Amino acid sequence: MENHFEAGIENLRQQLLVMASHAEKSVNESVQALMQRNHDLALRVKADDDTIDKYEVEIDELAIQLLTKAPLASNLRLVTVAMRLSQNLERIGDEATKIAKRARDLAQEPPVKINLDLPRMAALALAMVKDALDAFVQRDSAAARTIIPRDKEVDTLNKHIHQQLIQHMMENPDTIARCLHWIVAAKSLERIADHAKNIAEEVVYLCEAQDIRHTLKS
Repeated sequence: MENHFEAGIENLRQQLLVMASHAEKSVNESVQALMQRNHDLALRVKADDDTIDKYEVEIDELAIQLLTKAPLASNLRLVTVAMRLSQNLERIGDEATKIAKRARDLAQEPPVKINLDLPRMAALALAMVKDALDAFVQRDSAAARTIIPRDKEVDTLNKHIHQQLIQHMMENPDTIARCLHWIVAAKSLERIADHAKNIAEEVVYLCEAQDIRHTLKS
């Protein structure tokens, strides 16, 4: 019985990591589509979102099965954290899809001549996601805690990009619709970083049995 339960836990962990790889890939490709004005790549991201949604459903079903068998509090925490992680990964996929939609629309319009540091913002957000998942795999709450304040840098970049675009729209009213697409894309990256922070907080809960979601300021 115990071996069967451990096999289920390992299956849950593997499913979560595969889901995470799809979510990371979707963010990378959506940003690439946006920056390179690649309409076809933007369309492919939508198909990946359907895959991510499927994994969330499968992980939830597996987690519910395990919850009926988990004999220890630590195992209960692991299963519930896995469900929360899959929810955050699904939302990361949703944000990637939003970026891809903006990329699709922008690819059909003349480019906006403004230098935005969106690739750096994307790199920071994706690094947070990767590091939070690594902390989960390693059960490293100390590493997870270091990820949480990194959200501030992404927030700052989002505000700067937003200000740049507002200024550009004021000076070039004909670009308003296109600039709004960029604002939405940047906001999606900011939300991806938020979800990475959420994952890091869940790792702390898993390792320390302490819920810090509303106790630490980012």
